[in-house]
Amino acid sequence: MIDSSLSPWARTLSSFISKYGEFKTAAACYALLLVMSLILSCMFYYVAVGTVTLVDVLAVMFFTAVVSPILISVLLNSIRQLEASYSYLDSATKQEKLLNQTLKDNISRLNEEIDERKMAFHAKHRAIEELRREIAERKKTQQELAQQGMLLRSIVDSSPDLFYYRDNNGVFAGCNKMFEEVIGKSSEDLIGKSVEEIYPSDYLPEVLRTDKKVSQTHQALTLDVEYPVGGEKRWFEMRKLPFINEKGEYIGLLAFGRDITSRKEAAQALEAAYKDKGKFIATLSHELRTPLNGIVGLTRMLLDTELDKQQRSWCNTVFSSAETLGNIFNDIIDLDKIDREQLDIVADSVNVADFINDVVNFAGLIAEQKGLDFNIKRKGTLDVYASLDPTRLRQVVWNLINNAVKFTQQGHVELECRRENRPDGPWLVMRVSDTGQGIPQEQLHRIFDMYYKAPDINGTNAIGSGIGLAVTKALVSAMKGEIHVSSTEGEGSVFVVEIPLKLCIAPTEQSYAVRSLNILLVEDVPLNAEIATNLLEQRGHEVIWAETGEDALSFVYTEDDLDLVLLDMQLPDINGDEVARQIRDDEHFDNLPIVALTANVRSAEEELAGISIQGALAKPINTTKLDKMLGELFDIKQQKVPDSAPVKAAKPKDLSGIKVELLDIETIEDFVGSMGLEVFKRSAALFAKLNPQYQTELADALAIDDREEYKSVAHKLKGAAGSVGLNDVQLHAKKMEHGALDESAEELQEWLSVLADKINEGHEALQLFLQQLED
Repeated sequence: MIDSSLSPWARTLSSFISKYGEFKTAAACYALLLVMSLILSCMFYYVAVGTVTLVDVLAVMFFTAVVSPILISVLLNSIRQLEASYSYLDSATKQEKLLNQTLKDNISRLNEEIDERKMAFHAKHRAIEELRREIAERKKTQQELAQQGMLLRSIVDSSPDLFYYRDNNGVFAGCNKMFEEVIGKSSEDLIGKSVEEIYPSDYLPEVLRTDKKVSQTHQALTLDVEYPVGGEKRWFEMRKLPFINEKGEYIGLLAFGRDITSRKEAAQALEAAYKDKGKFIATLSHELRTPLNGIVGLTRMLLDTELDKQQRSWCNTVFSSAETLGNIFNDIIDLDKIDREQLDIVADSVNVADFINDVVNFAGLIAEQKGLDFNIKRKGTLDVYASLDPTRLRQVVWNLINNAVKFTQQGHVELECRRENRPDGPWLVMRVSDTGQGIPQEQLHRIFDMYYKAPDINGTNAIGSGIGLAVTKALVSAMKGEIHVSSTEGEGSVFVVEIPLKLCIAPTEQSYAVRSLNILLVEDVPLNAEIATNLLEQRGHEVIWAETGEDALSFVYTEDDLDLVLLDMQLPDINGDEVARQIRDDEHFDNLPIVALTANVRSAEEELAGISIQGALAKPINTTKLDKMLGELFDIKQQKVPDSAPVKAAKPKDLSGIKVELLDIETIEDFVGSMGLEVFKRSAALFAKLNPQYQTELADALAIDDREEYKSVAHKLKGAAGSVGLNDVQLHAKKMEHGALDESAEELQEWLSVLADKINEGHEALQLFLQQLED
């Protein structure tokens, strides 16, 4: 390092020494001195003597060569010492500066510590003040919390809803006054107690089950609970919630309950009203259909005889009016089903062209009645089989055609049917148009509303129920179709129905090939049991008959090779639902199929909700549905009916003089066609034999005012009459059954008196009908 205080020549020499080293620097100085000595000696001799001699110059050069190393050595040593001195001085200066800086830093830190201590002292005073204020605020907060707790406790206790809290061990930790009132114990008696110590034993399993579900799933649970309060049953809507800590751990259960007794009773009353309404509509429909079927049947017979023009016109009017009334019955029944969300679509294999022809025949009659022309147009391939509900679809088209005829005074009504092939498959499009009064544009959006009736040509509301188009739209929607309307006032209206077509193969006369089954038949009516046994044995099955529920359970537990249980729903000792429940409670019978036998399939399905059954058959048993059910349950392949199998009975050619309205012709024909006329006649004879016994039992029950027995016997009579097609007797027995508990003894006696005449009339009509079948 070269000190800046050195002289320029010293700094230069020092830099040379640092750059080239002492040896090279000394050599350079030595050479420089020799050169300078040569130059100076020459100049001196030249100036002083006037001549320069070689001897003199060499003498000077020699002297310089001898003296120069000494001088250079002294010079280099001096420079070296100076540098060391200056280095030491510089180091000392730096240390002094460093000490001075350290001293300044220490003084600054000391000042800072003094300031910090002053600040800490002030902060300590402030903290003490803050602590005093915090203590005061905490005391205030505690007082407020205590007041809020008292207020919250007052609110909770004054709430009409019950509340309680239990820890994760099920021990009560808190509750409100309402819960104390419901349980009948004070909070002191409740807190610290487990659920086993509080709830009655018959409620405990459900409480533990729901508690476990909440603790496992960490999800809230809402359920309706019936609990005795003050000697009467009350309903509560309970809401159980998990109490979770910040780690997501379950630490207890919160529960809230609201008294919903009045709401539950209202719902039950509403449900009962719905059922009563459904029963009333069904009863009314059945009662009205009996004479209506007679009108339709006799009118058809009259139309097949020779009539003059006026008489034929009257018969056509009667026929179309009866058909229209029948459609109104269908609408009323469907309206009730729509209201209860029970509208069913039952698809079957239907020839579309044949279906359209049936509709055309009806439409031509009602159009002719008003002197209107009826036109039919067909487009596309319609001679195909599709899976449709013909009854529902026919009801839709009839409603639209009836409306078209009703609002058309002159001109024509047209039905256009076409098949359209769309990307999602084939569709059936039916277009009903008329030349009637039309519908005002402002009314079109309301045309499918329930009970809405468009004004007629005079400006007043049109006649009718106002439910036809609403039901029609519901039916179309149930068939996954669409319906549209367009109209021009004064020119006519157009209704377009679009239904998706699911094409299928044509149905063939088939039966089910089935292995021999061991079937337990549970039926309390001997006639019904005999008919069902004949049906099953004819198909190669072995039948065990149980007349009571207890007998049925005994057979189930003792017979090891049962394949199927056909279970009547109403039995003299225990009902069918209880029999099914006891069978299902034993895991050994989990795979034993159970099929319900009932007069009301939907009602049976509701009664058996939650019990595993494999189906339900309506009584009297339809052979086709029986075969289909056996085929589906036991995976039976279909095959053509063998030549030896019974065939469908031919329809009687002449029904004049027979009160066909008293009979269920379809049931009789199905029975005769399946098992033969002789078997049916034996069944009818058995009914005639059992009938006096039924009447005697009804009279005896009425004499001792045993309403339950009266109802039970009427139920048996209803089933027996239905099995042999005595429709009028069946309906009368049904009325006796339903009114047994509510009607007066005088009314029950009157029904019993009428019963004998109805049985005699029905039996006489049945014998005449069977004679026609024999002929």
